[in-house]
Amino acid sequence: MQPVLSEAERRRFDERPDTTFYDSPRFVTHADDAFLARLTDCYAEVLTPGDRVLDAMSSWVSHLPDESYEVVGHGLNREELAANDRLDEWVVQDLNRDQTLPFAEGRFDAVLCALSVQYLQYPGRVFAEFRRVLEDGGVLVVSFSNRLFPTKAVRAWRAASMTGRVDLLHRALDAAGGFEARDVRRVQPGADPFYALVAHAT
Repeated sequence: MQPVLSEAERRRFDERPDTTFYDSPRFVTHADDAFLARLTDCYAEVLTPGDRVLDAMSSWVSHLPDESYEVVGHGLNREELAANDRLDEWVVQDLNRDQTLPFAEGRFDAVLCALSVQYLQYPGRVFAEFRRVLEDGGVLVVSFSNRLFPTKAVRAWRAASMTGRVDLLHRALDAAGGFEARDVRRVQPGADPFYALVAHAT
């Protein structure tokens, strides 16, 4: 697969392993309450009760609606994942070191990636894995705002406008293949702008 980002574009100010940066838990939310409420509403619009959900690059809260889902969490901090009461199971994995997810093909009906995509150095490869573990017809929701840890976000993301960031996600989806019916949702529910790219697996 042709990389989505060049070597220069994937550089970060802090090149220490992500496992080092996330060694200590951060029991905080990474956007304001209005953003998070809109995110929960977005999930309610695309999920069906009983869906098998991968909460990728997760933490101590998943922002899911009050419905029953089978939820697997993926993240970098064990304490945060263990504190997330929406997760039925979870795994710790650094996607910048290993882009192969430890799940079977077609394992999930939905993959959610909230407020974290800006840290991926190989987004095309990761999105290809998202597609592999999605059932045909499954949905991918990638959400972001204008907040980030500037030392760990990749250079391409830091340098881009919000529209440019949407373009980066489209480039990653194009590289991954197997996604259609993309819908970009943009609103300003509060101080933090809400962006979500919703794509369906073919």
